[in-house]
Amino acid sequence: MKELGKVVTDINLNSSVPENVIEQIKNNVHEHRLVIFKNQSVISGDRQVEISKWFGNLESTFYKHPRSPHPDVFRVSNDEDEGCTHVGRTGWHIDGSFMRKPFGYSLYYMFSVPLKGDTAFVPLNDLINSLAPEVAARWERLWMVSDRRDGVVHPLIYPHPITGLKTLCLHLGMTTAFVWDLGSEKERMTERSETVKLIQEIYQEIVKDERRLIYSHKWEEGDFIISDNLAVGHEASEETQYSRDEVGLRILHRTTIEGKHEPHK
Repeated sequence: MKELGKVVTDINLNSSVPENVIEQIKNNVHEHRLVIFKNQSVISGDRQVEISKWFGNLESTFYKHPRSPHPDVFRVSNDEDEGCTHVGRTGWHIDGSFMRKPFGYSLYYMFSVPLKGDTAFVPLNDLINSLAPEVAARWERLWMVSDRRDGVVHPLIYPHPITGLKTLCLHLGMTTAFVWDLGSEKERMTERSETVKLIQEIYQEIVKDERRLIYSHKWEEGDFIISDNLAVGHEASEETQYSRDEVGLRILHRTTIEGKHEPHK
């Protein structure tokens, strides 16, 4: 799995999980950024919400699809009658970058597994550490301006509020501009052409060296993933939108946990 994630095969999430095990899972999420539980039996919407509450209060900002098993479960599909379509395909991102306090965690359960349709993840601290010094120095001067909710502004690079490791607040499909040197006399906002160039630069850094930083998760029946949303960027693959006639029905259930921290330098 490259240098990202921990696979767990000996915990049944549908059974009672002891408090000490829950604490270990929470520690593992921060240490490994992804915890992937294998061979789970069907996890109901109610149970996914119960598991999610281990990490805090749920926060739901999405369209409520009528087939969702719970009001706090985002139901995603390649069939609009079964769930919301075209989700996660606008660019590499963390969930909730448009909020003043982005989601702390995201939890994913593949309710119906298609033949194709990976979810790709990139560890953001590893990405920063892979940058050439001059690139890292420039990115440190950037703030992203979201295209939602009155243009929330976040530093592109900032310390993770729990681990202290440098991470990124990004959404390559929902950034309307960047600000250079926010709060200084050099402060200025990028024009559209410069914004596009910077977004492309970030994208190229993520996929460089034949995507060596990226872990692409091939979903299997019974997979349940808990992610440190502030430490891992992700993107749905093109195949997630292939028709159910071509790859079978895809249904993903996602929950998100209320953020407690506003990104700051």
